[in-house]
Amino acid sequence: MSIMRTALPLVLLTGVLTGCAGLQKTDWPTCAAVGGVTGAAIGATKSSAYAGYGALLVGGMAGAYCWVHGDGDEDGDGVPDSRDKCPGTPKGVQVDANGCPPAPPAAVVEEVVVVKEETIVIRDVHFQFDSAKLTAADKTKLDTIATRLKKEAPSAQLRVSGHTDSVGKDAYNQKLSEKRAHSVTDYLISSGVPRSNFVSVTGAGASHPVADNKTADGRALNRRVEIQINR
Repeated sequence: MSIMRTALPLVLLTGVLTGCAGLQKTDWPTCAAVGGVTGAAIGATKSSAYAGYGALLVGGMAGAYCWVHGDGDEDGDGVPDSRDKCPGTPKGVQVDANGCPPAPPAAVVEEVVVVKEETIVIRDVHFQFDSAKLTAADKTKLDTIATRLKKEAPSAQLRVSGHTDSVGKDAYNQKLSEKRAHSVTDYLISSGVPRSNFVSVTGAGASHPVADNKTADGRALNRRVEIQINR
């Protein structure tokens, strides 16, 4: 019986300290409480008078052991220091199982596709009859195009070409297409499009139809001014 009285306290004390070693430092009150109960049991094996002393002694030892040997969490991120690969994480920062902030998502770089060449086809500028003079309605429509062209880079190159339908003589249509191309260009320049952006202003007469000249609708499509933008 004396051997049991000697061995049992050692077994209980060892069990308490071993269990406390796996806890965190903040769990020292739990260690102290369990140690106190164990200490009371150890003291009671000697005498009931020793139960209180045993509770105080072993409880204090268990709490201190837990504080010294316990696994802490210095930065308070919920990951024990023994597993925390990123100590000192600022408070409130979300961390992974290793105590490290998750890697930021890879930046998505949107590739800007620059159209090197574009052609604006102006078909709803009709001019006055048999003339290259712009009407008030024509100017209103060209104002919208001027606003857009002014947003182009200063290095953009503009090529203006005038076109007619096949009605009339070729020589006449050639001159008329040239005049209309210049009328459009002059108005765009007066509206603020830099003159230096225009590298050519030409007339093609009826030589480049885009529709059938045998129909009224086709001829209307062929009467046009084109602005080619090279960026």
